Amino acid sequence: MKQLLSFFILFPSLIFSQELAKPDPKAEKNPDKFKQMYDLLATPNMYRTASGAPGPEYYQQKADYKIDLELDDKNAKLYGQETVTYTNNAKEPLDYLWMQLDQNQQSRKSLSPLIESNVTDPASSPRGFSRKYLEEDFDGGFNIEYVKDATGKPMKYTINQTMMRIELPANLKHNEKITFSIKWWYNINNYRLDGGRSGYEQFPDGNRLYVIAQFYPRMAVYNDVEGWQNQQFWGSGEFALPFGDFEVNITVPADHVMEATGDLLNRSEVFTKAQLERYALAEKTFDKPVVVVTQAEAEAAEKGFSDKKKTWKFKAINVRDFGISTSRKFIYDAMAVKLESRNTMAISLYPKEGNPLWGEYSTRIVAHTLKSYSSHTFDYPYPKAISINAEDQGMEYPMICWNWGRPDADGKYSDRVKHGMMSVIVHEVGHNYFPMIVNSDERQWTWMDEGLNSFMEYMALMEWDPKFPADRGPAKNIVPYMSGDQRGLEPIMSNSESIRQFGNNAYGKPAAALNILRETVMGRELFDYAFKVYANRWKFKHPTPEDFFRTMEDASAFDLDWYWRGWFYTTDYNDIGIKEVKKYFVSNEPSKETENFLKTRRRRNRIEGPMVYMIADGSESFKQEMNKPFEIKDCKALDEYVQATFSKEEQAKLKSPKYFYQVTFDKPGELVMPIIVELTFEDGTTEMHHFPAQIWRMNDKTANRTFATDKAVTKIVVDPKEETADVDTTNNTWPKAEVKSKFD
Repeated sequence: MKQLLSFFILFPSLIFSQELAKPDPKAEKNPDKFKQMYDLLATPNMYRTASGAPGPEYYQQKADYKIDLELDDKNAKLYGQETVTYTNNAKEPLDYLWMQLDQNQQSRKSLSPLIESNVTDPASSPRGFSRKYLEEDFDGGFNIEYVKDATGKPMKYTINQTMMRIELPANLKHNEKITFSIKWWYNINNYRLDGGRSGYEQFPDGNRLYVIAQFYPRMAVYNDVEGWQNQQFWGSGEFALPFGDFEVNITVPADHVMEATGDLLNRSEVFTKAQLERYALAEKTFDKPVVVVTQAEAEAAEKGFSDKKKTWKFKAINVRDFGISTSRKFIYDAMAVKLESRNTMAISLYPKEGNPLWGEYSTRIVAHTLKSYSSHTFDYPYPKAISINAEDQGMEYPMICWNWGRPDADGKYSDRVKHGMMSVIVHEVGHNYFPMIVNSDERQWTWMDEGLNSFMEYMALMEWDPKFPADRGPAKNIVPYMSGDQRGLEPIMSNSESIRQFGNNAYGKPAAALNILRETVMGRELFDYAFKVYANRWKFKHPTPEDFFRTMEDASAFDLDWYWRGWFYTTDYNDIGIKEVKKYFVSNEPSKETENFLKTRRRRNRIEGPMVYMIADGSESFKQEMNKPFEIKDCKALDEYVQATFSKEEQAKLKSPKYFYQVTFDKPGELVMPIIVELTFEDGTTEMHHFPAQIWRMNDKTANRTFATDKAVTKIVVDPKEETADVDTTNNTWPKAEVKSKFD
């Protein structure tokens, strides 16, 4: 204590100055963009490991369904009775069960319309005005007739908008099962009038084309992350569902043709003999679709409006949902698809209004999608993948999806329509992988299914045609969004219902981010391996964002925390430019700046003996005679060193740079990204240089690199192929490119 007191007495001014010293709020800060994400990621545990793999205590629930359905085509109603067997694989007991009643969003009592701003239209069609202000809203919610246990005893239940809680007579313990039944019906919506992800399309002749989904009360997910996933369905956030087995019987008019999730068990009862023969041929045909139900047969059926009924029976194993499409208007074609480990079927159903476009392309693009996605993840495990032509739709379910796109009335179609149809088919079929099999929580994280799938879609389209005009995936296509008003942006890691620019945020930006990660940051080999590990680790399971982030790092030895943090947790943008280029020349004599610098260096850092000096163009010490290609013999100190150190053979292998350029890069943007540099030489040849993002680790604003070349450089460009989503390319070129005005 005495010594410390003496210190205070002897050096009071030092203590005083330290007390007065305060941080300067205007001082430039250097945030650590490379710090690890312990502050953002959930703590690893026995359920989910730090490597991103399922842990030893990982579990998931199971929900099996037996459903009997009947479609009332005349009145557009669907009647159903389902028996659910629910298995609790969690260690903790359950007091109650939660089910999703997503059709209740279509109920007149739905709160979904009330959460949207509503303005007065300055002008509207009589039909639009009538539907908005005069007509009664469509009522499409579930009508629950009963909930009963296995003995037929009524069970108590409570409905909260789109969720239903079922009270249990006793706690459902670990590994216990419970079986109960629900009877219900609802009015099917005309999705072109009333909206919705399913419903029917009305044709002028009275026929309807049904795409039926969310049609039954569905078990909600219960997991280790948040217990019951029982957020309301407001419309944007889609569906989190457990896996299970389905047995579904669907009774429809006898002249309908149908497809649905699962294996068709009674094909011989619902197909004609000729159709059975054609389908058998399709199972052996791998090069082109076989028409199973012809256009002539469909045109004949659509005139009949049969009063008779027919029941189609389907069984699906280990799926998270069930979808159905039925109409008497359907043409049906199919072909076999050979994957590495198994064969599967690609199938399309479409009305005559879809031809010739759908007959030419749909099933072929389905087959291509299965091959492409399988090569990057795992072989498609289901017996079929079905594409349904439903106008104004794009929606996915296990083994079946609805896709828009039709030619004009005369059968002609533009490239825009063709490419749009092909894109949506790839996308919706691709959803079989994400999230139907790699089963992320869509209610929480739209990007985990839409973003990952949009990225996969982009790769599939490029493999179909490298010149395909893909909207999402190329880095440059996301620039307008990322450079927009920050007040209209949210991070990718935002809940589905909080996203304003849904397409850009949940689809486009993560697709671009993953494409950049694959092509520019990690390289294809490392990325593809890690991505396949993630897909296989989590197929038929419920991954979280942390599981994806951790697996991509774990399987690649690539620290990506900086990338996830910047691209997924912020709205920062990338802008890297060239601030300055200095030409340097080798000299036998130091410049005045160098002399002054050497005088100030500490002795231990001093270099003894002769030295090689570099003098910048524009320096006081620069002499015009220096302006020539460098030769080793022109620098005495270097020439003597080379002659004394290397043999003639070794000298012949030495590099022979003749020009030296120091480039200063600046970074007005907040994202850290690799620097990609293209040098163009006087003879027109080019040379590429790639610097990792870590070049910014010590200085977040500027970075310097010296390029020693054997040819004179005439042009330097940052990100010449626009692969980093650089929002401002006007600062990417040296000499600075002239921007012509509109008057030039």
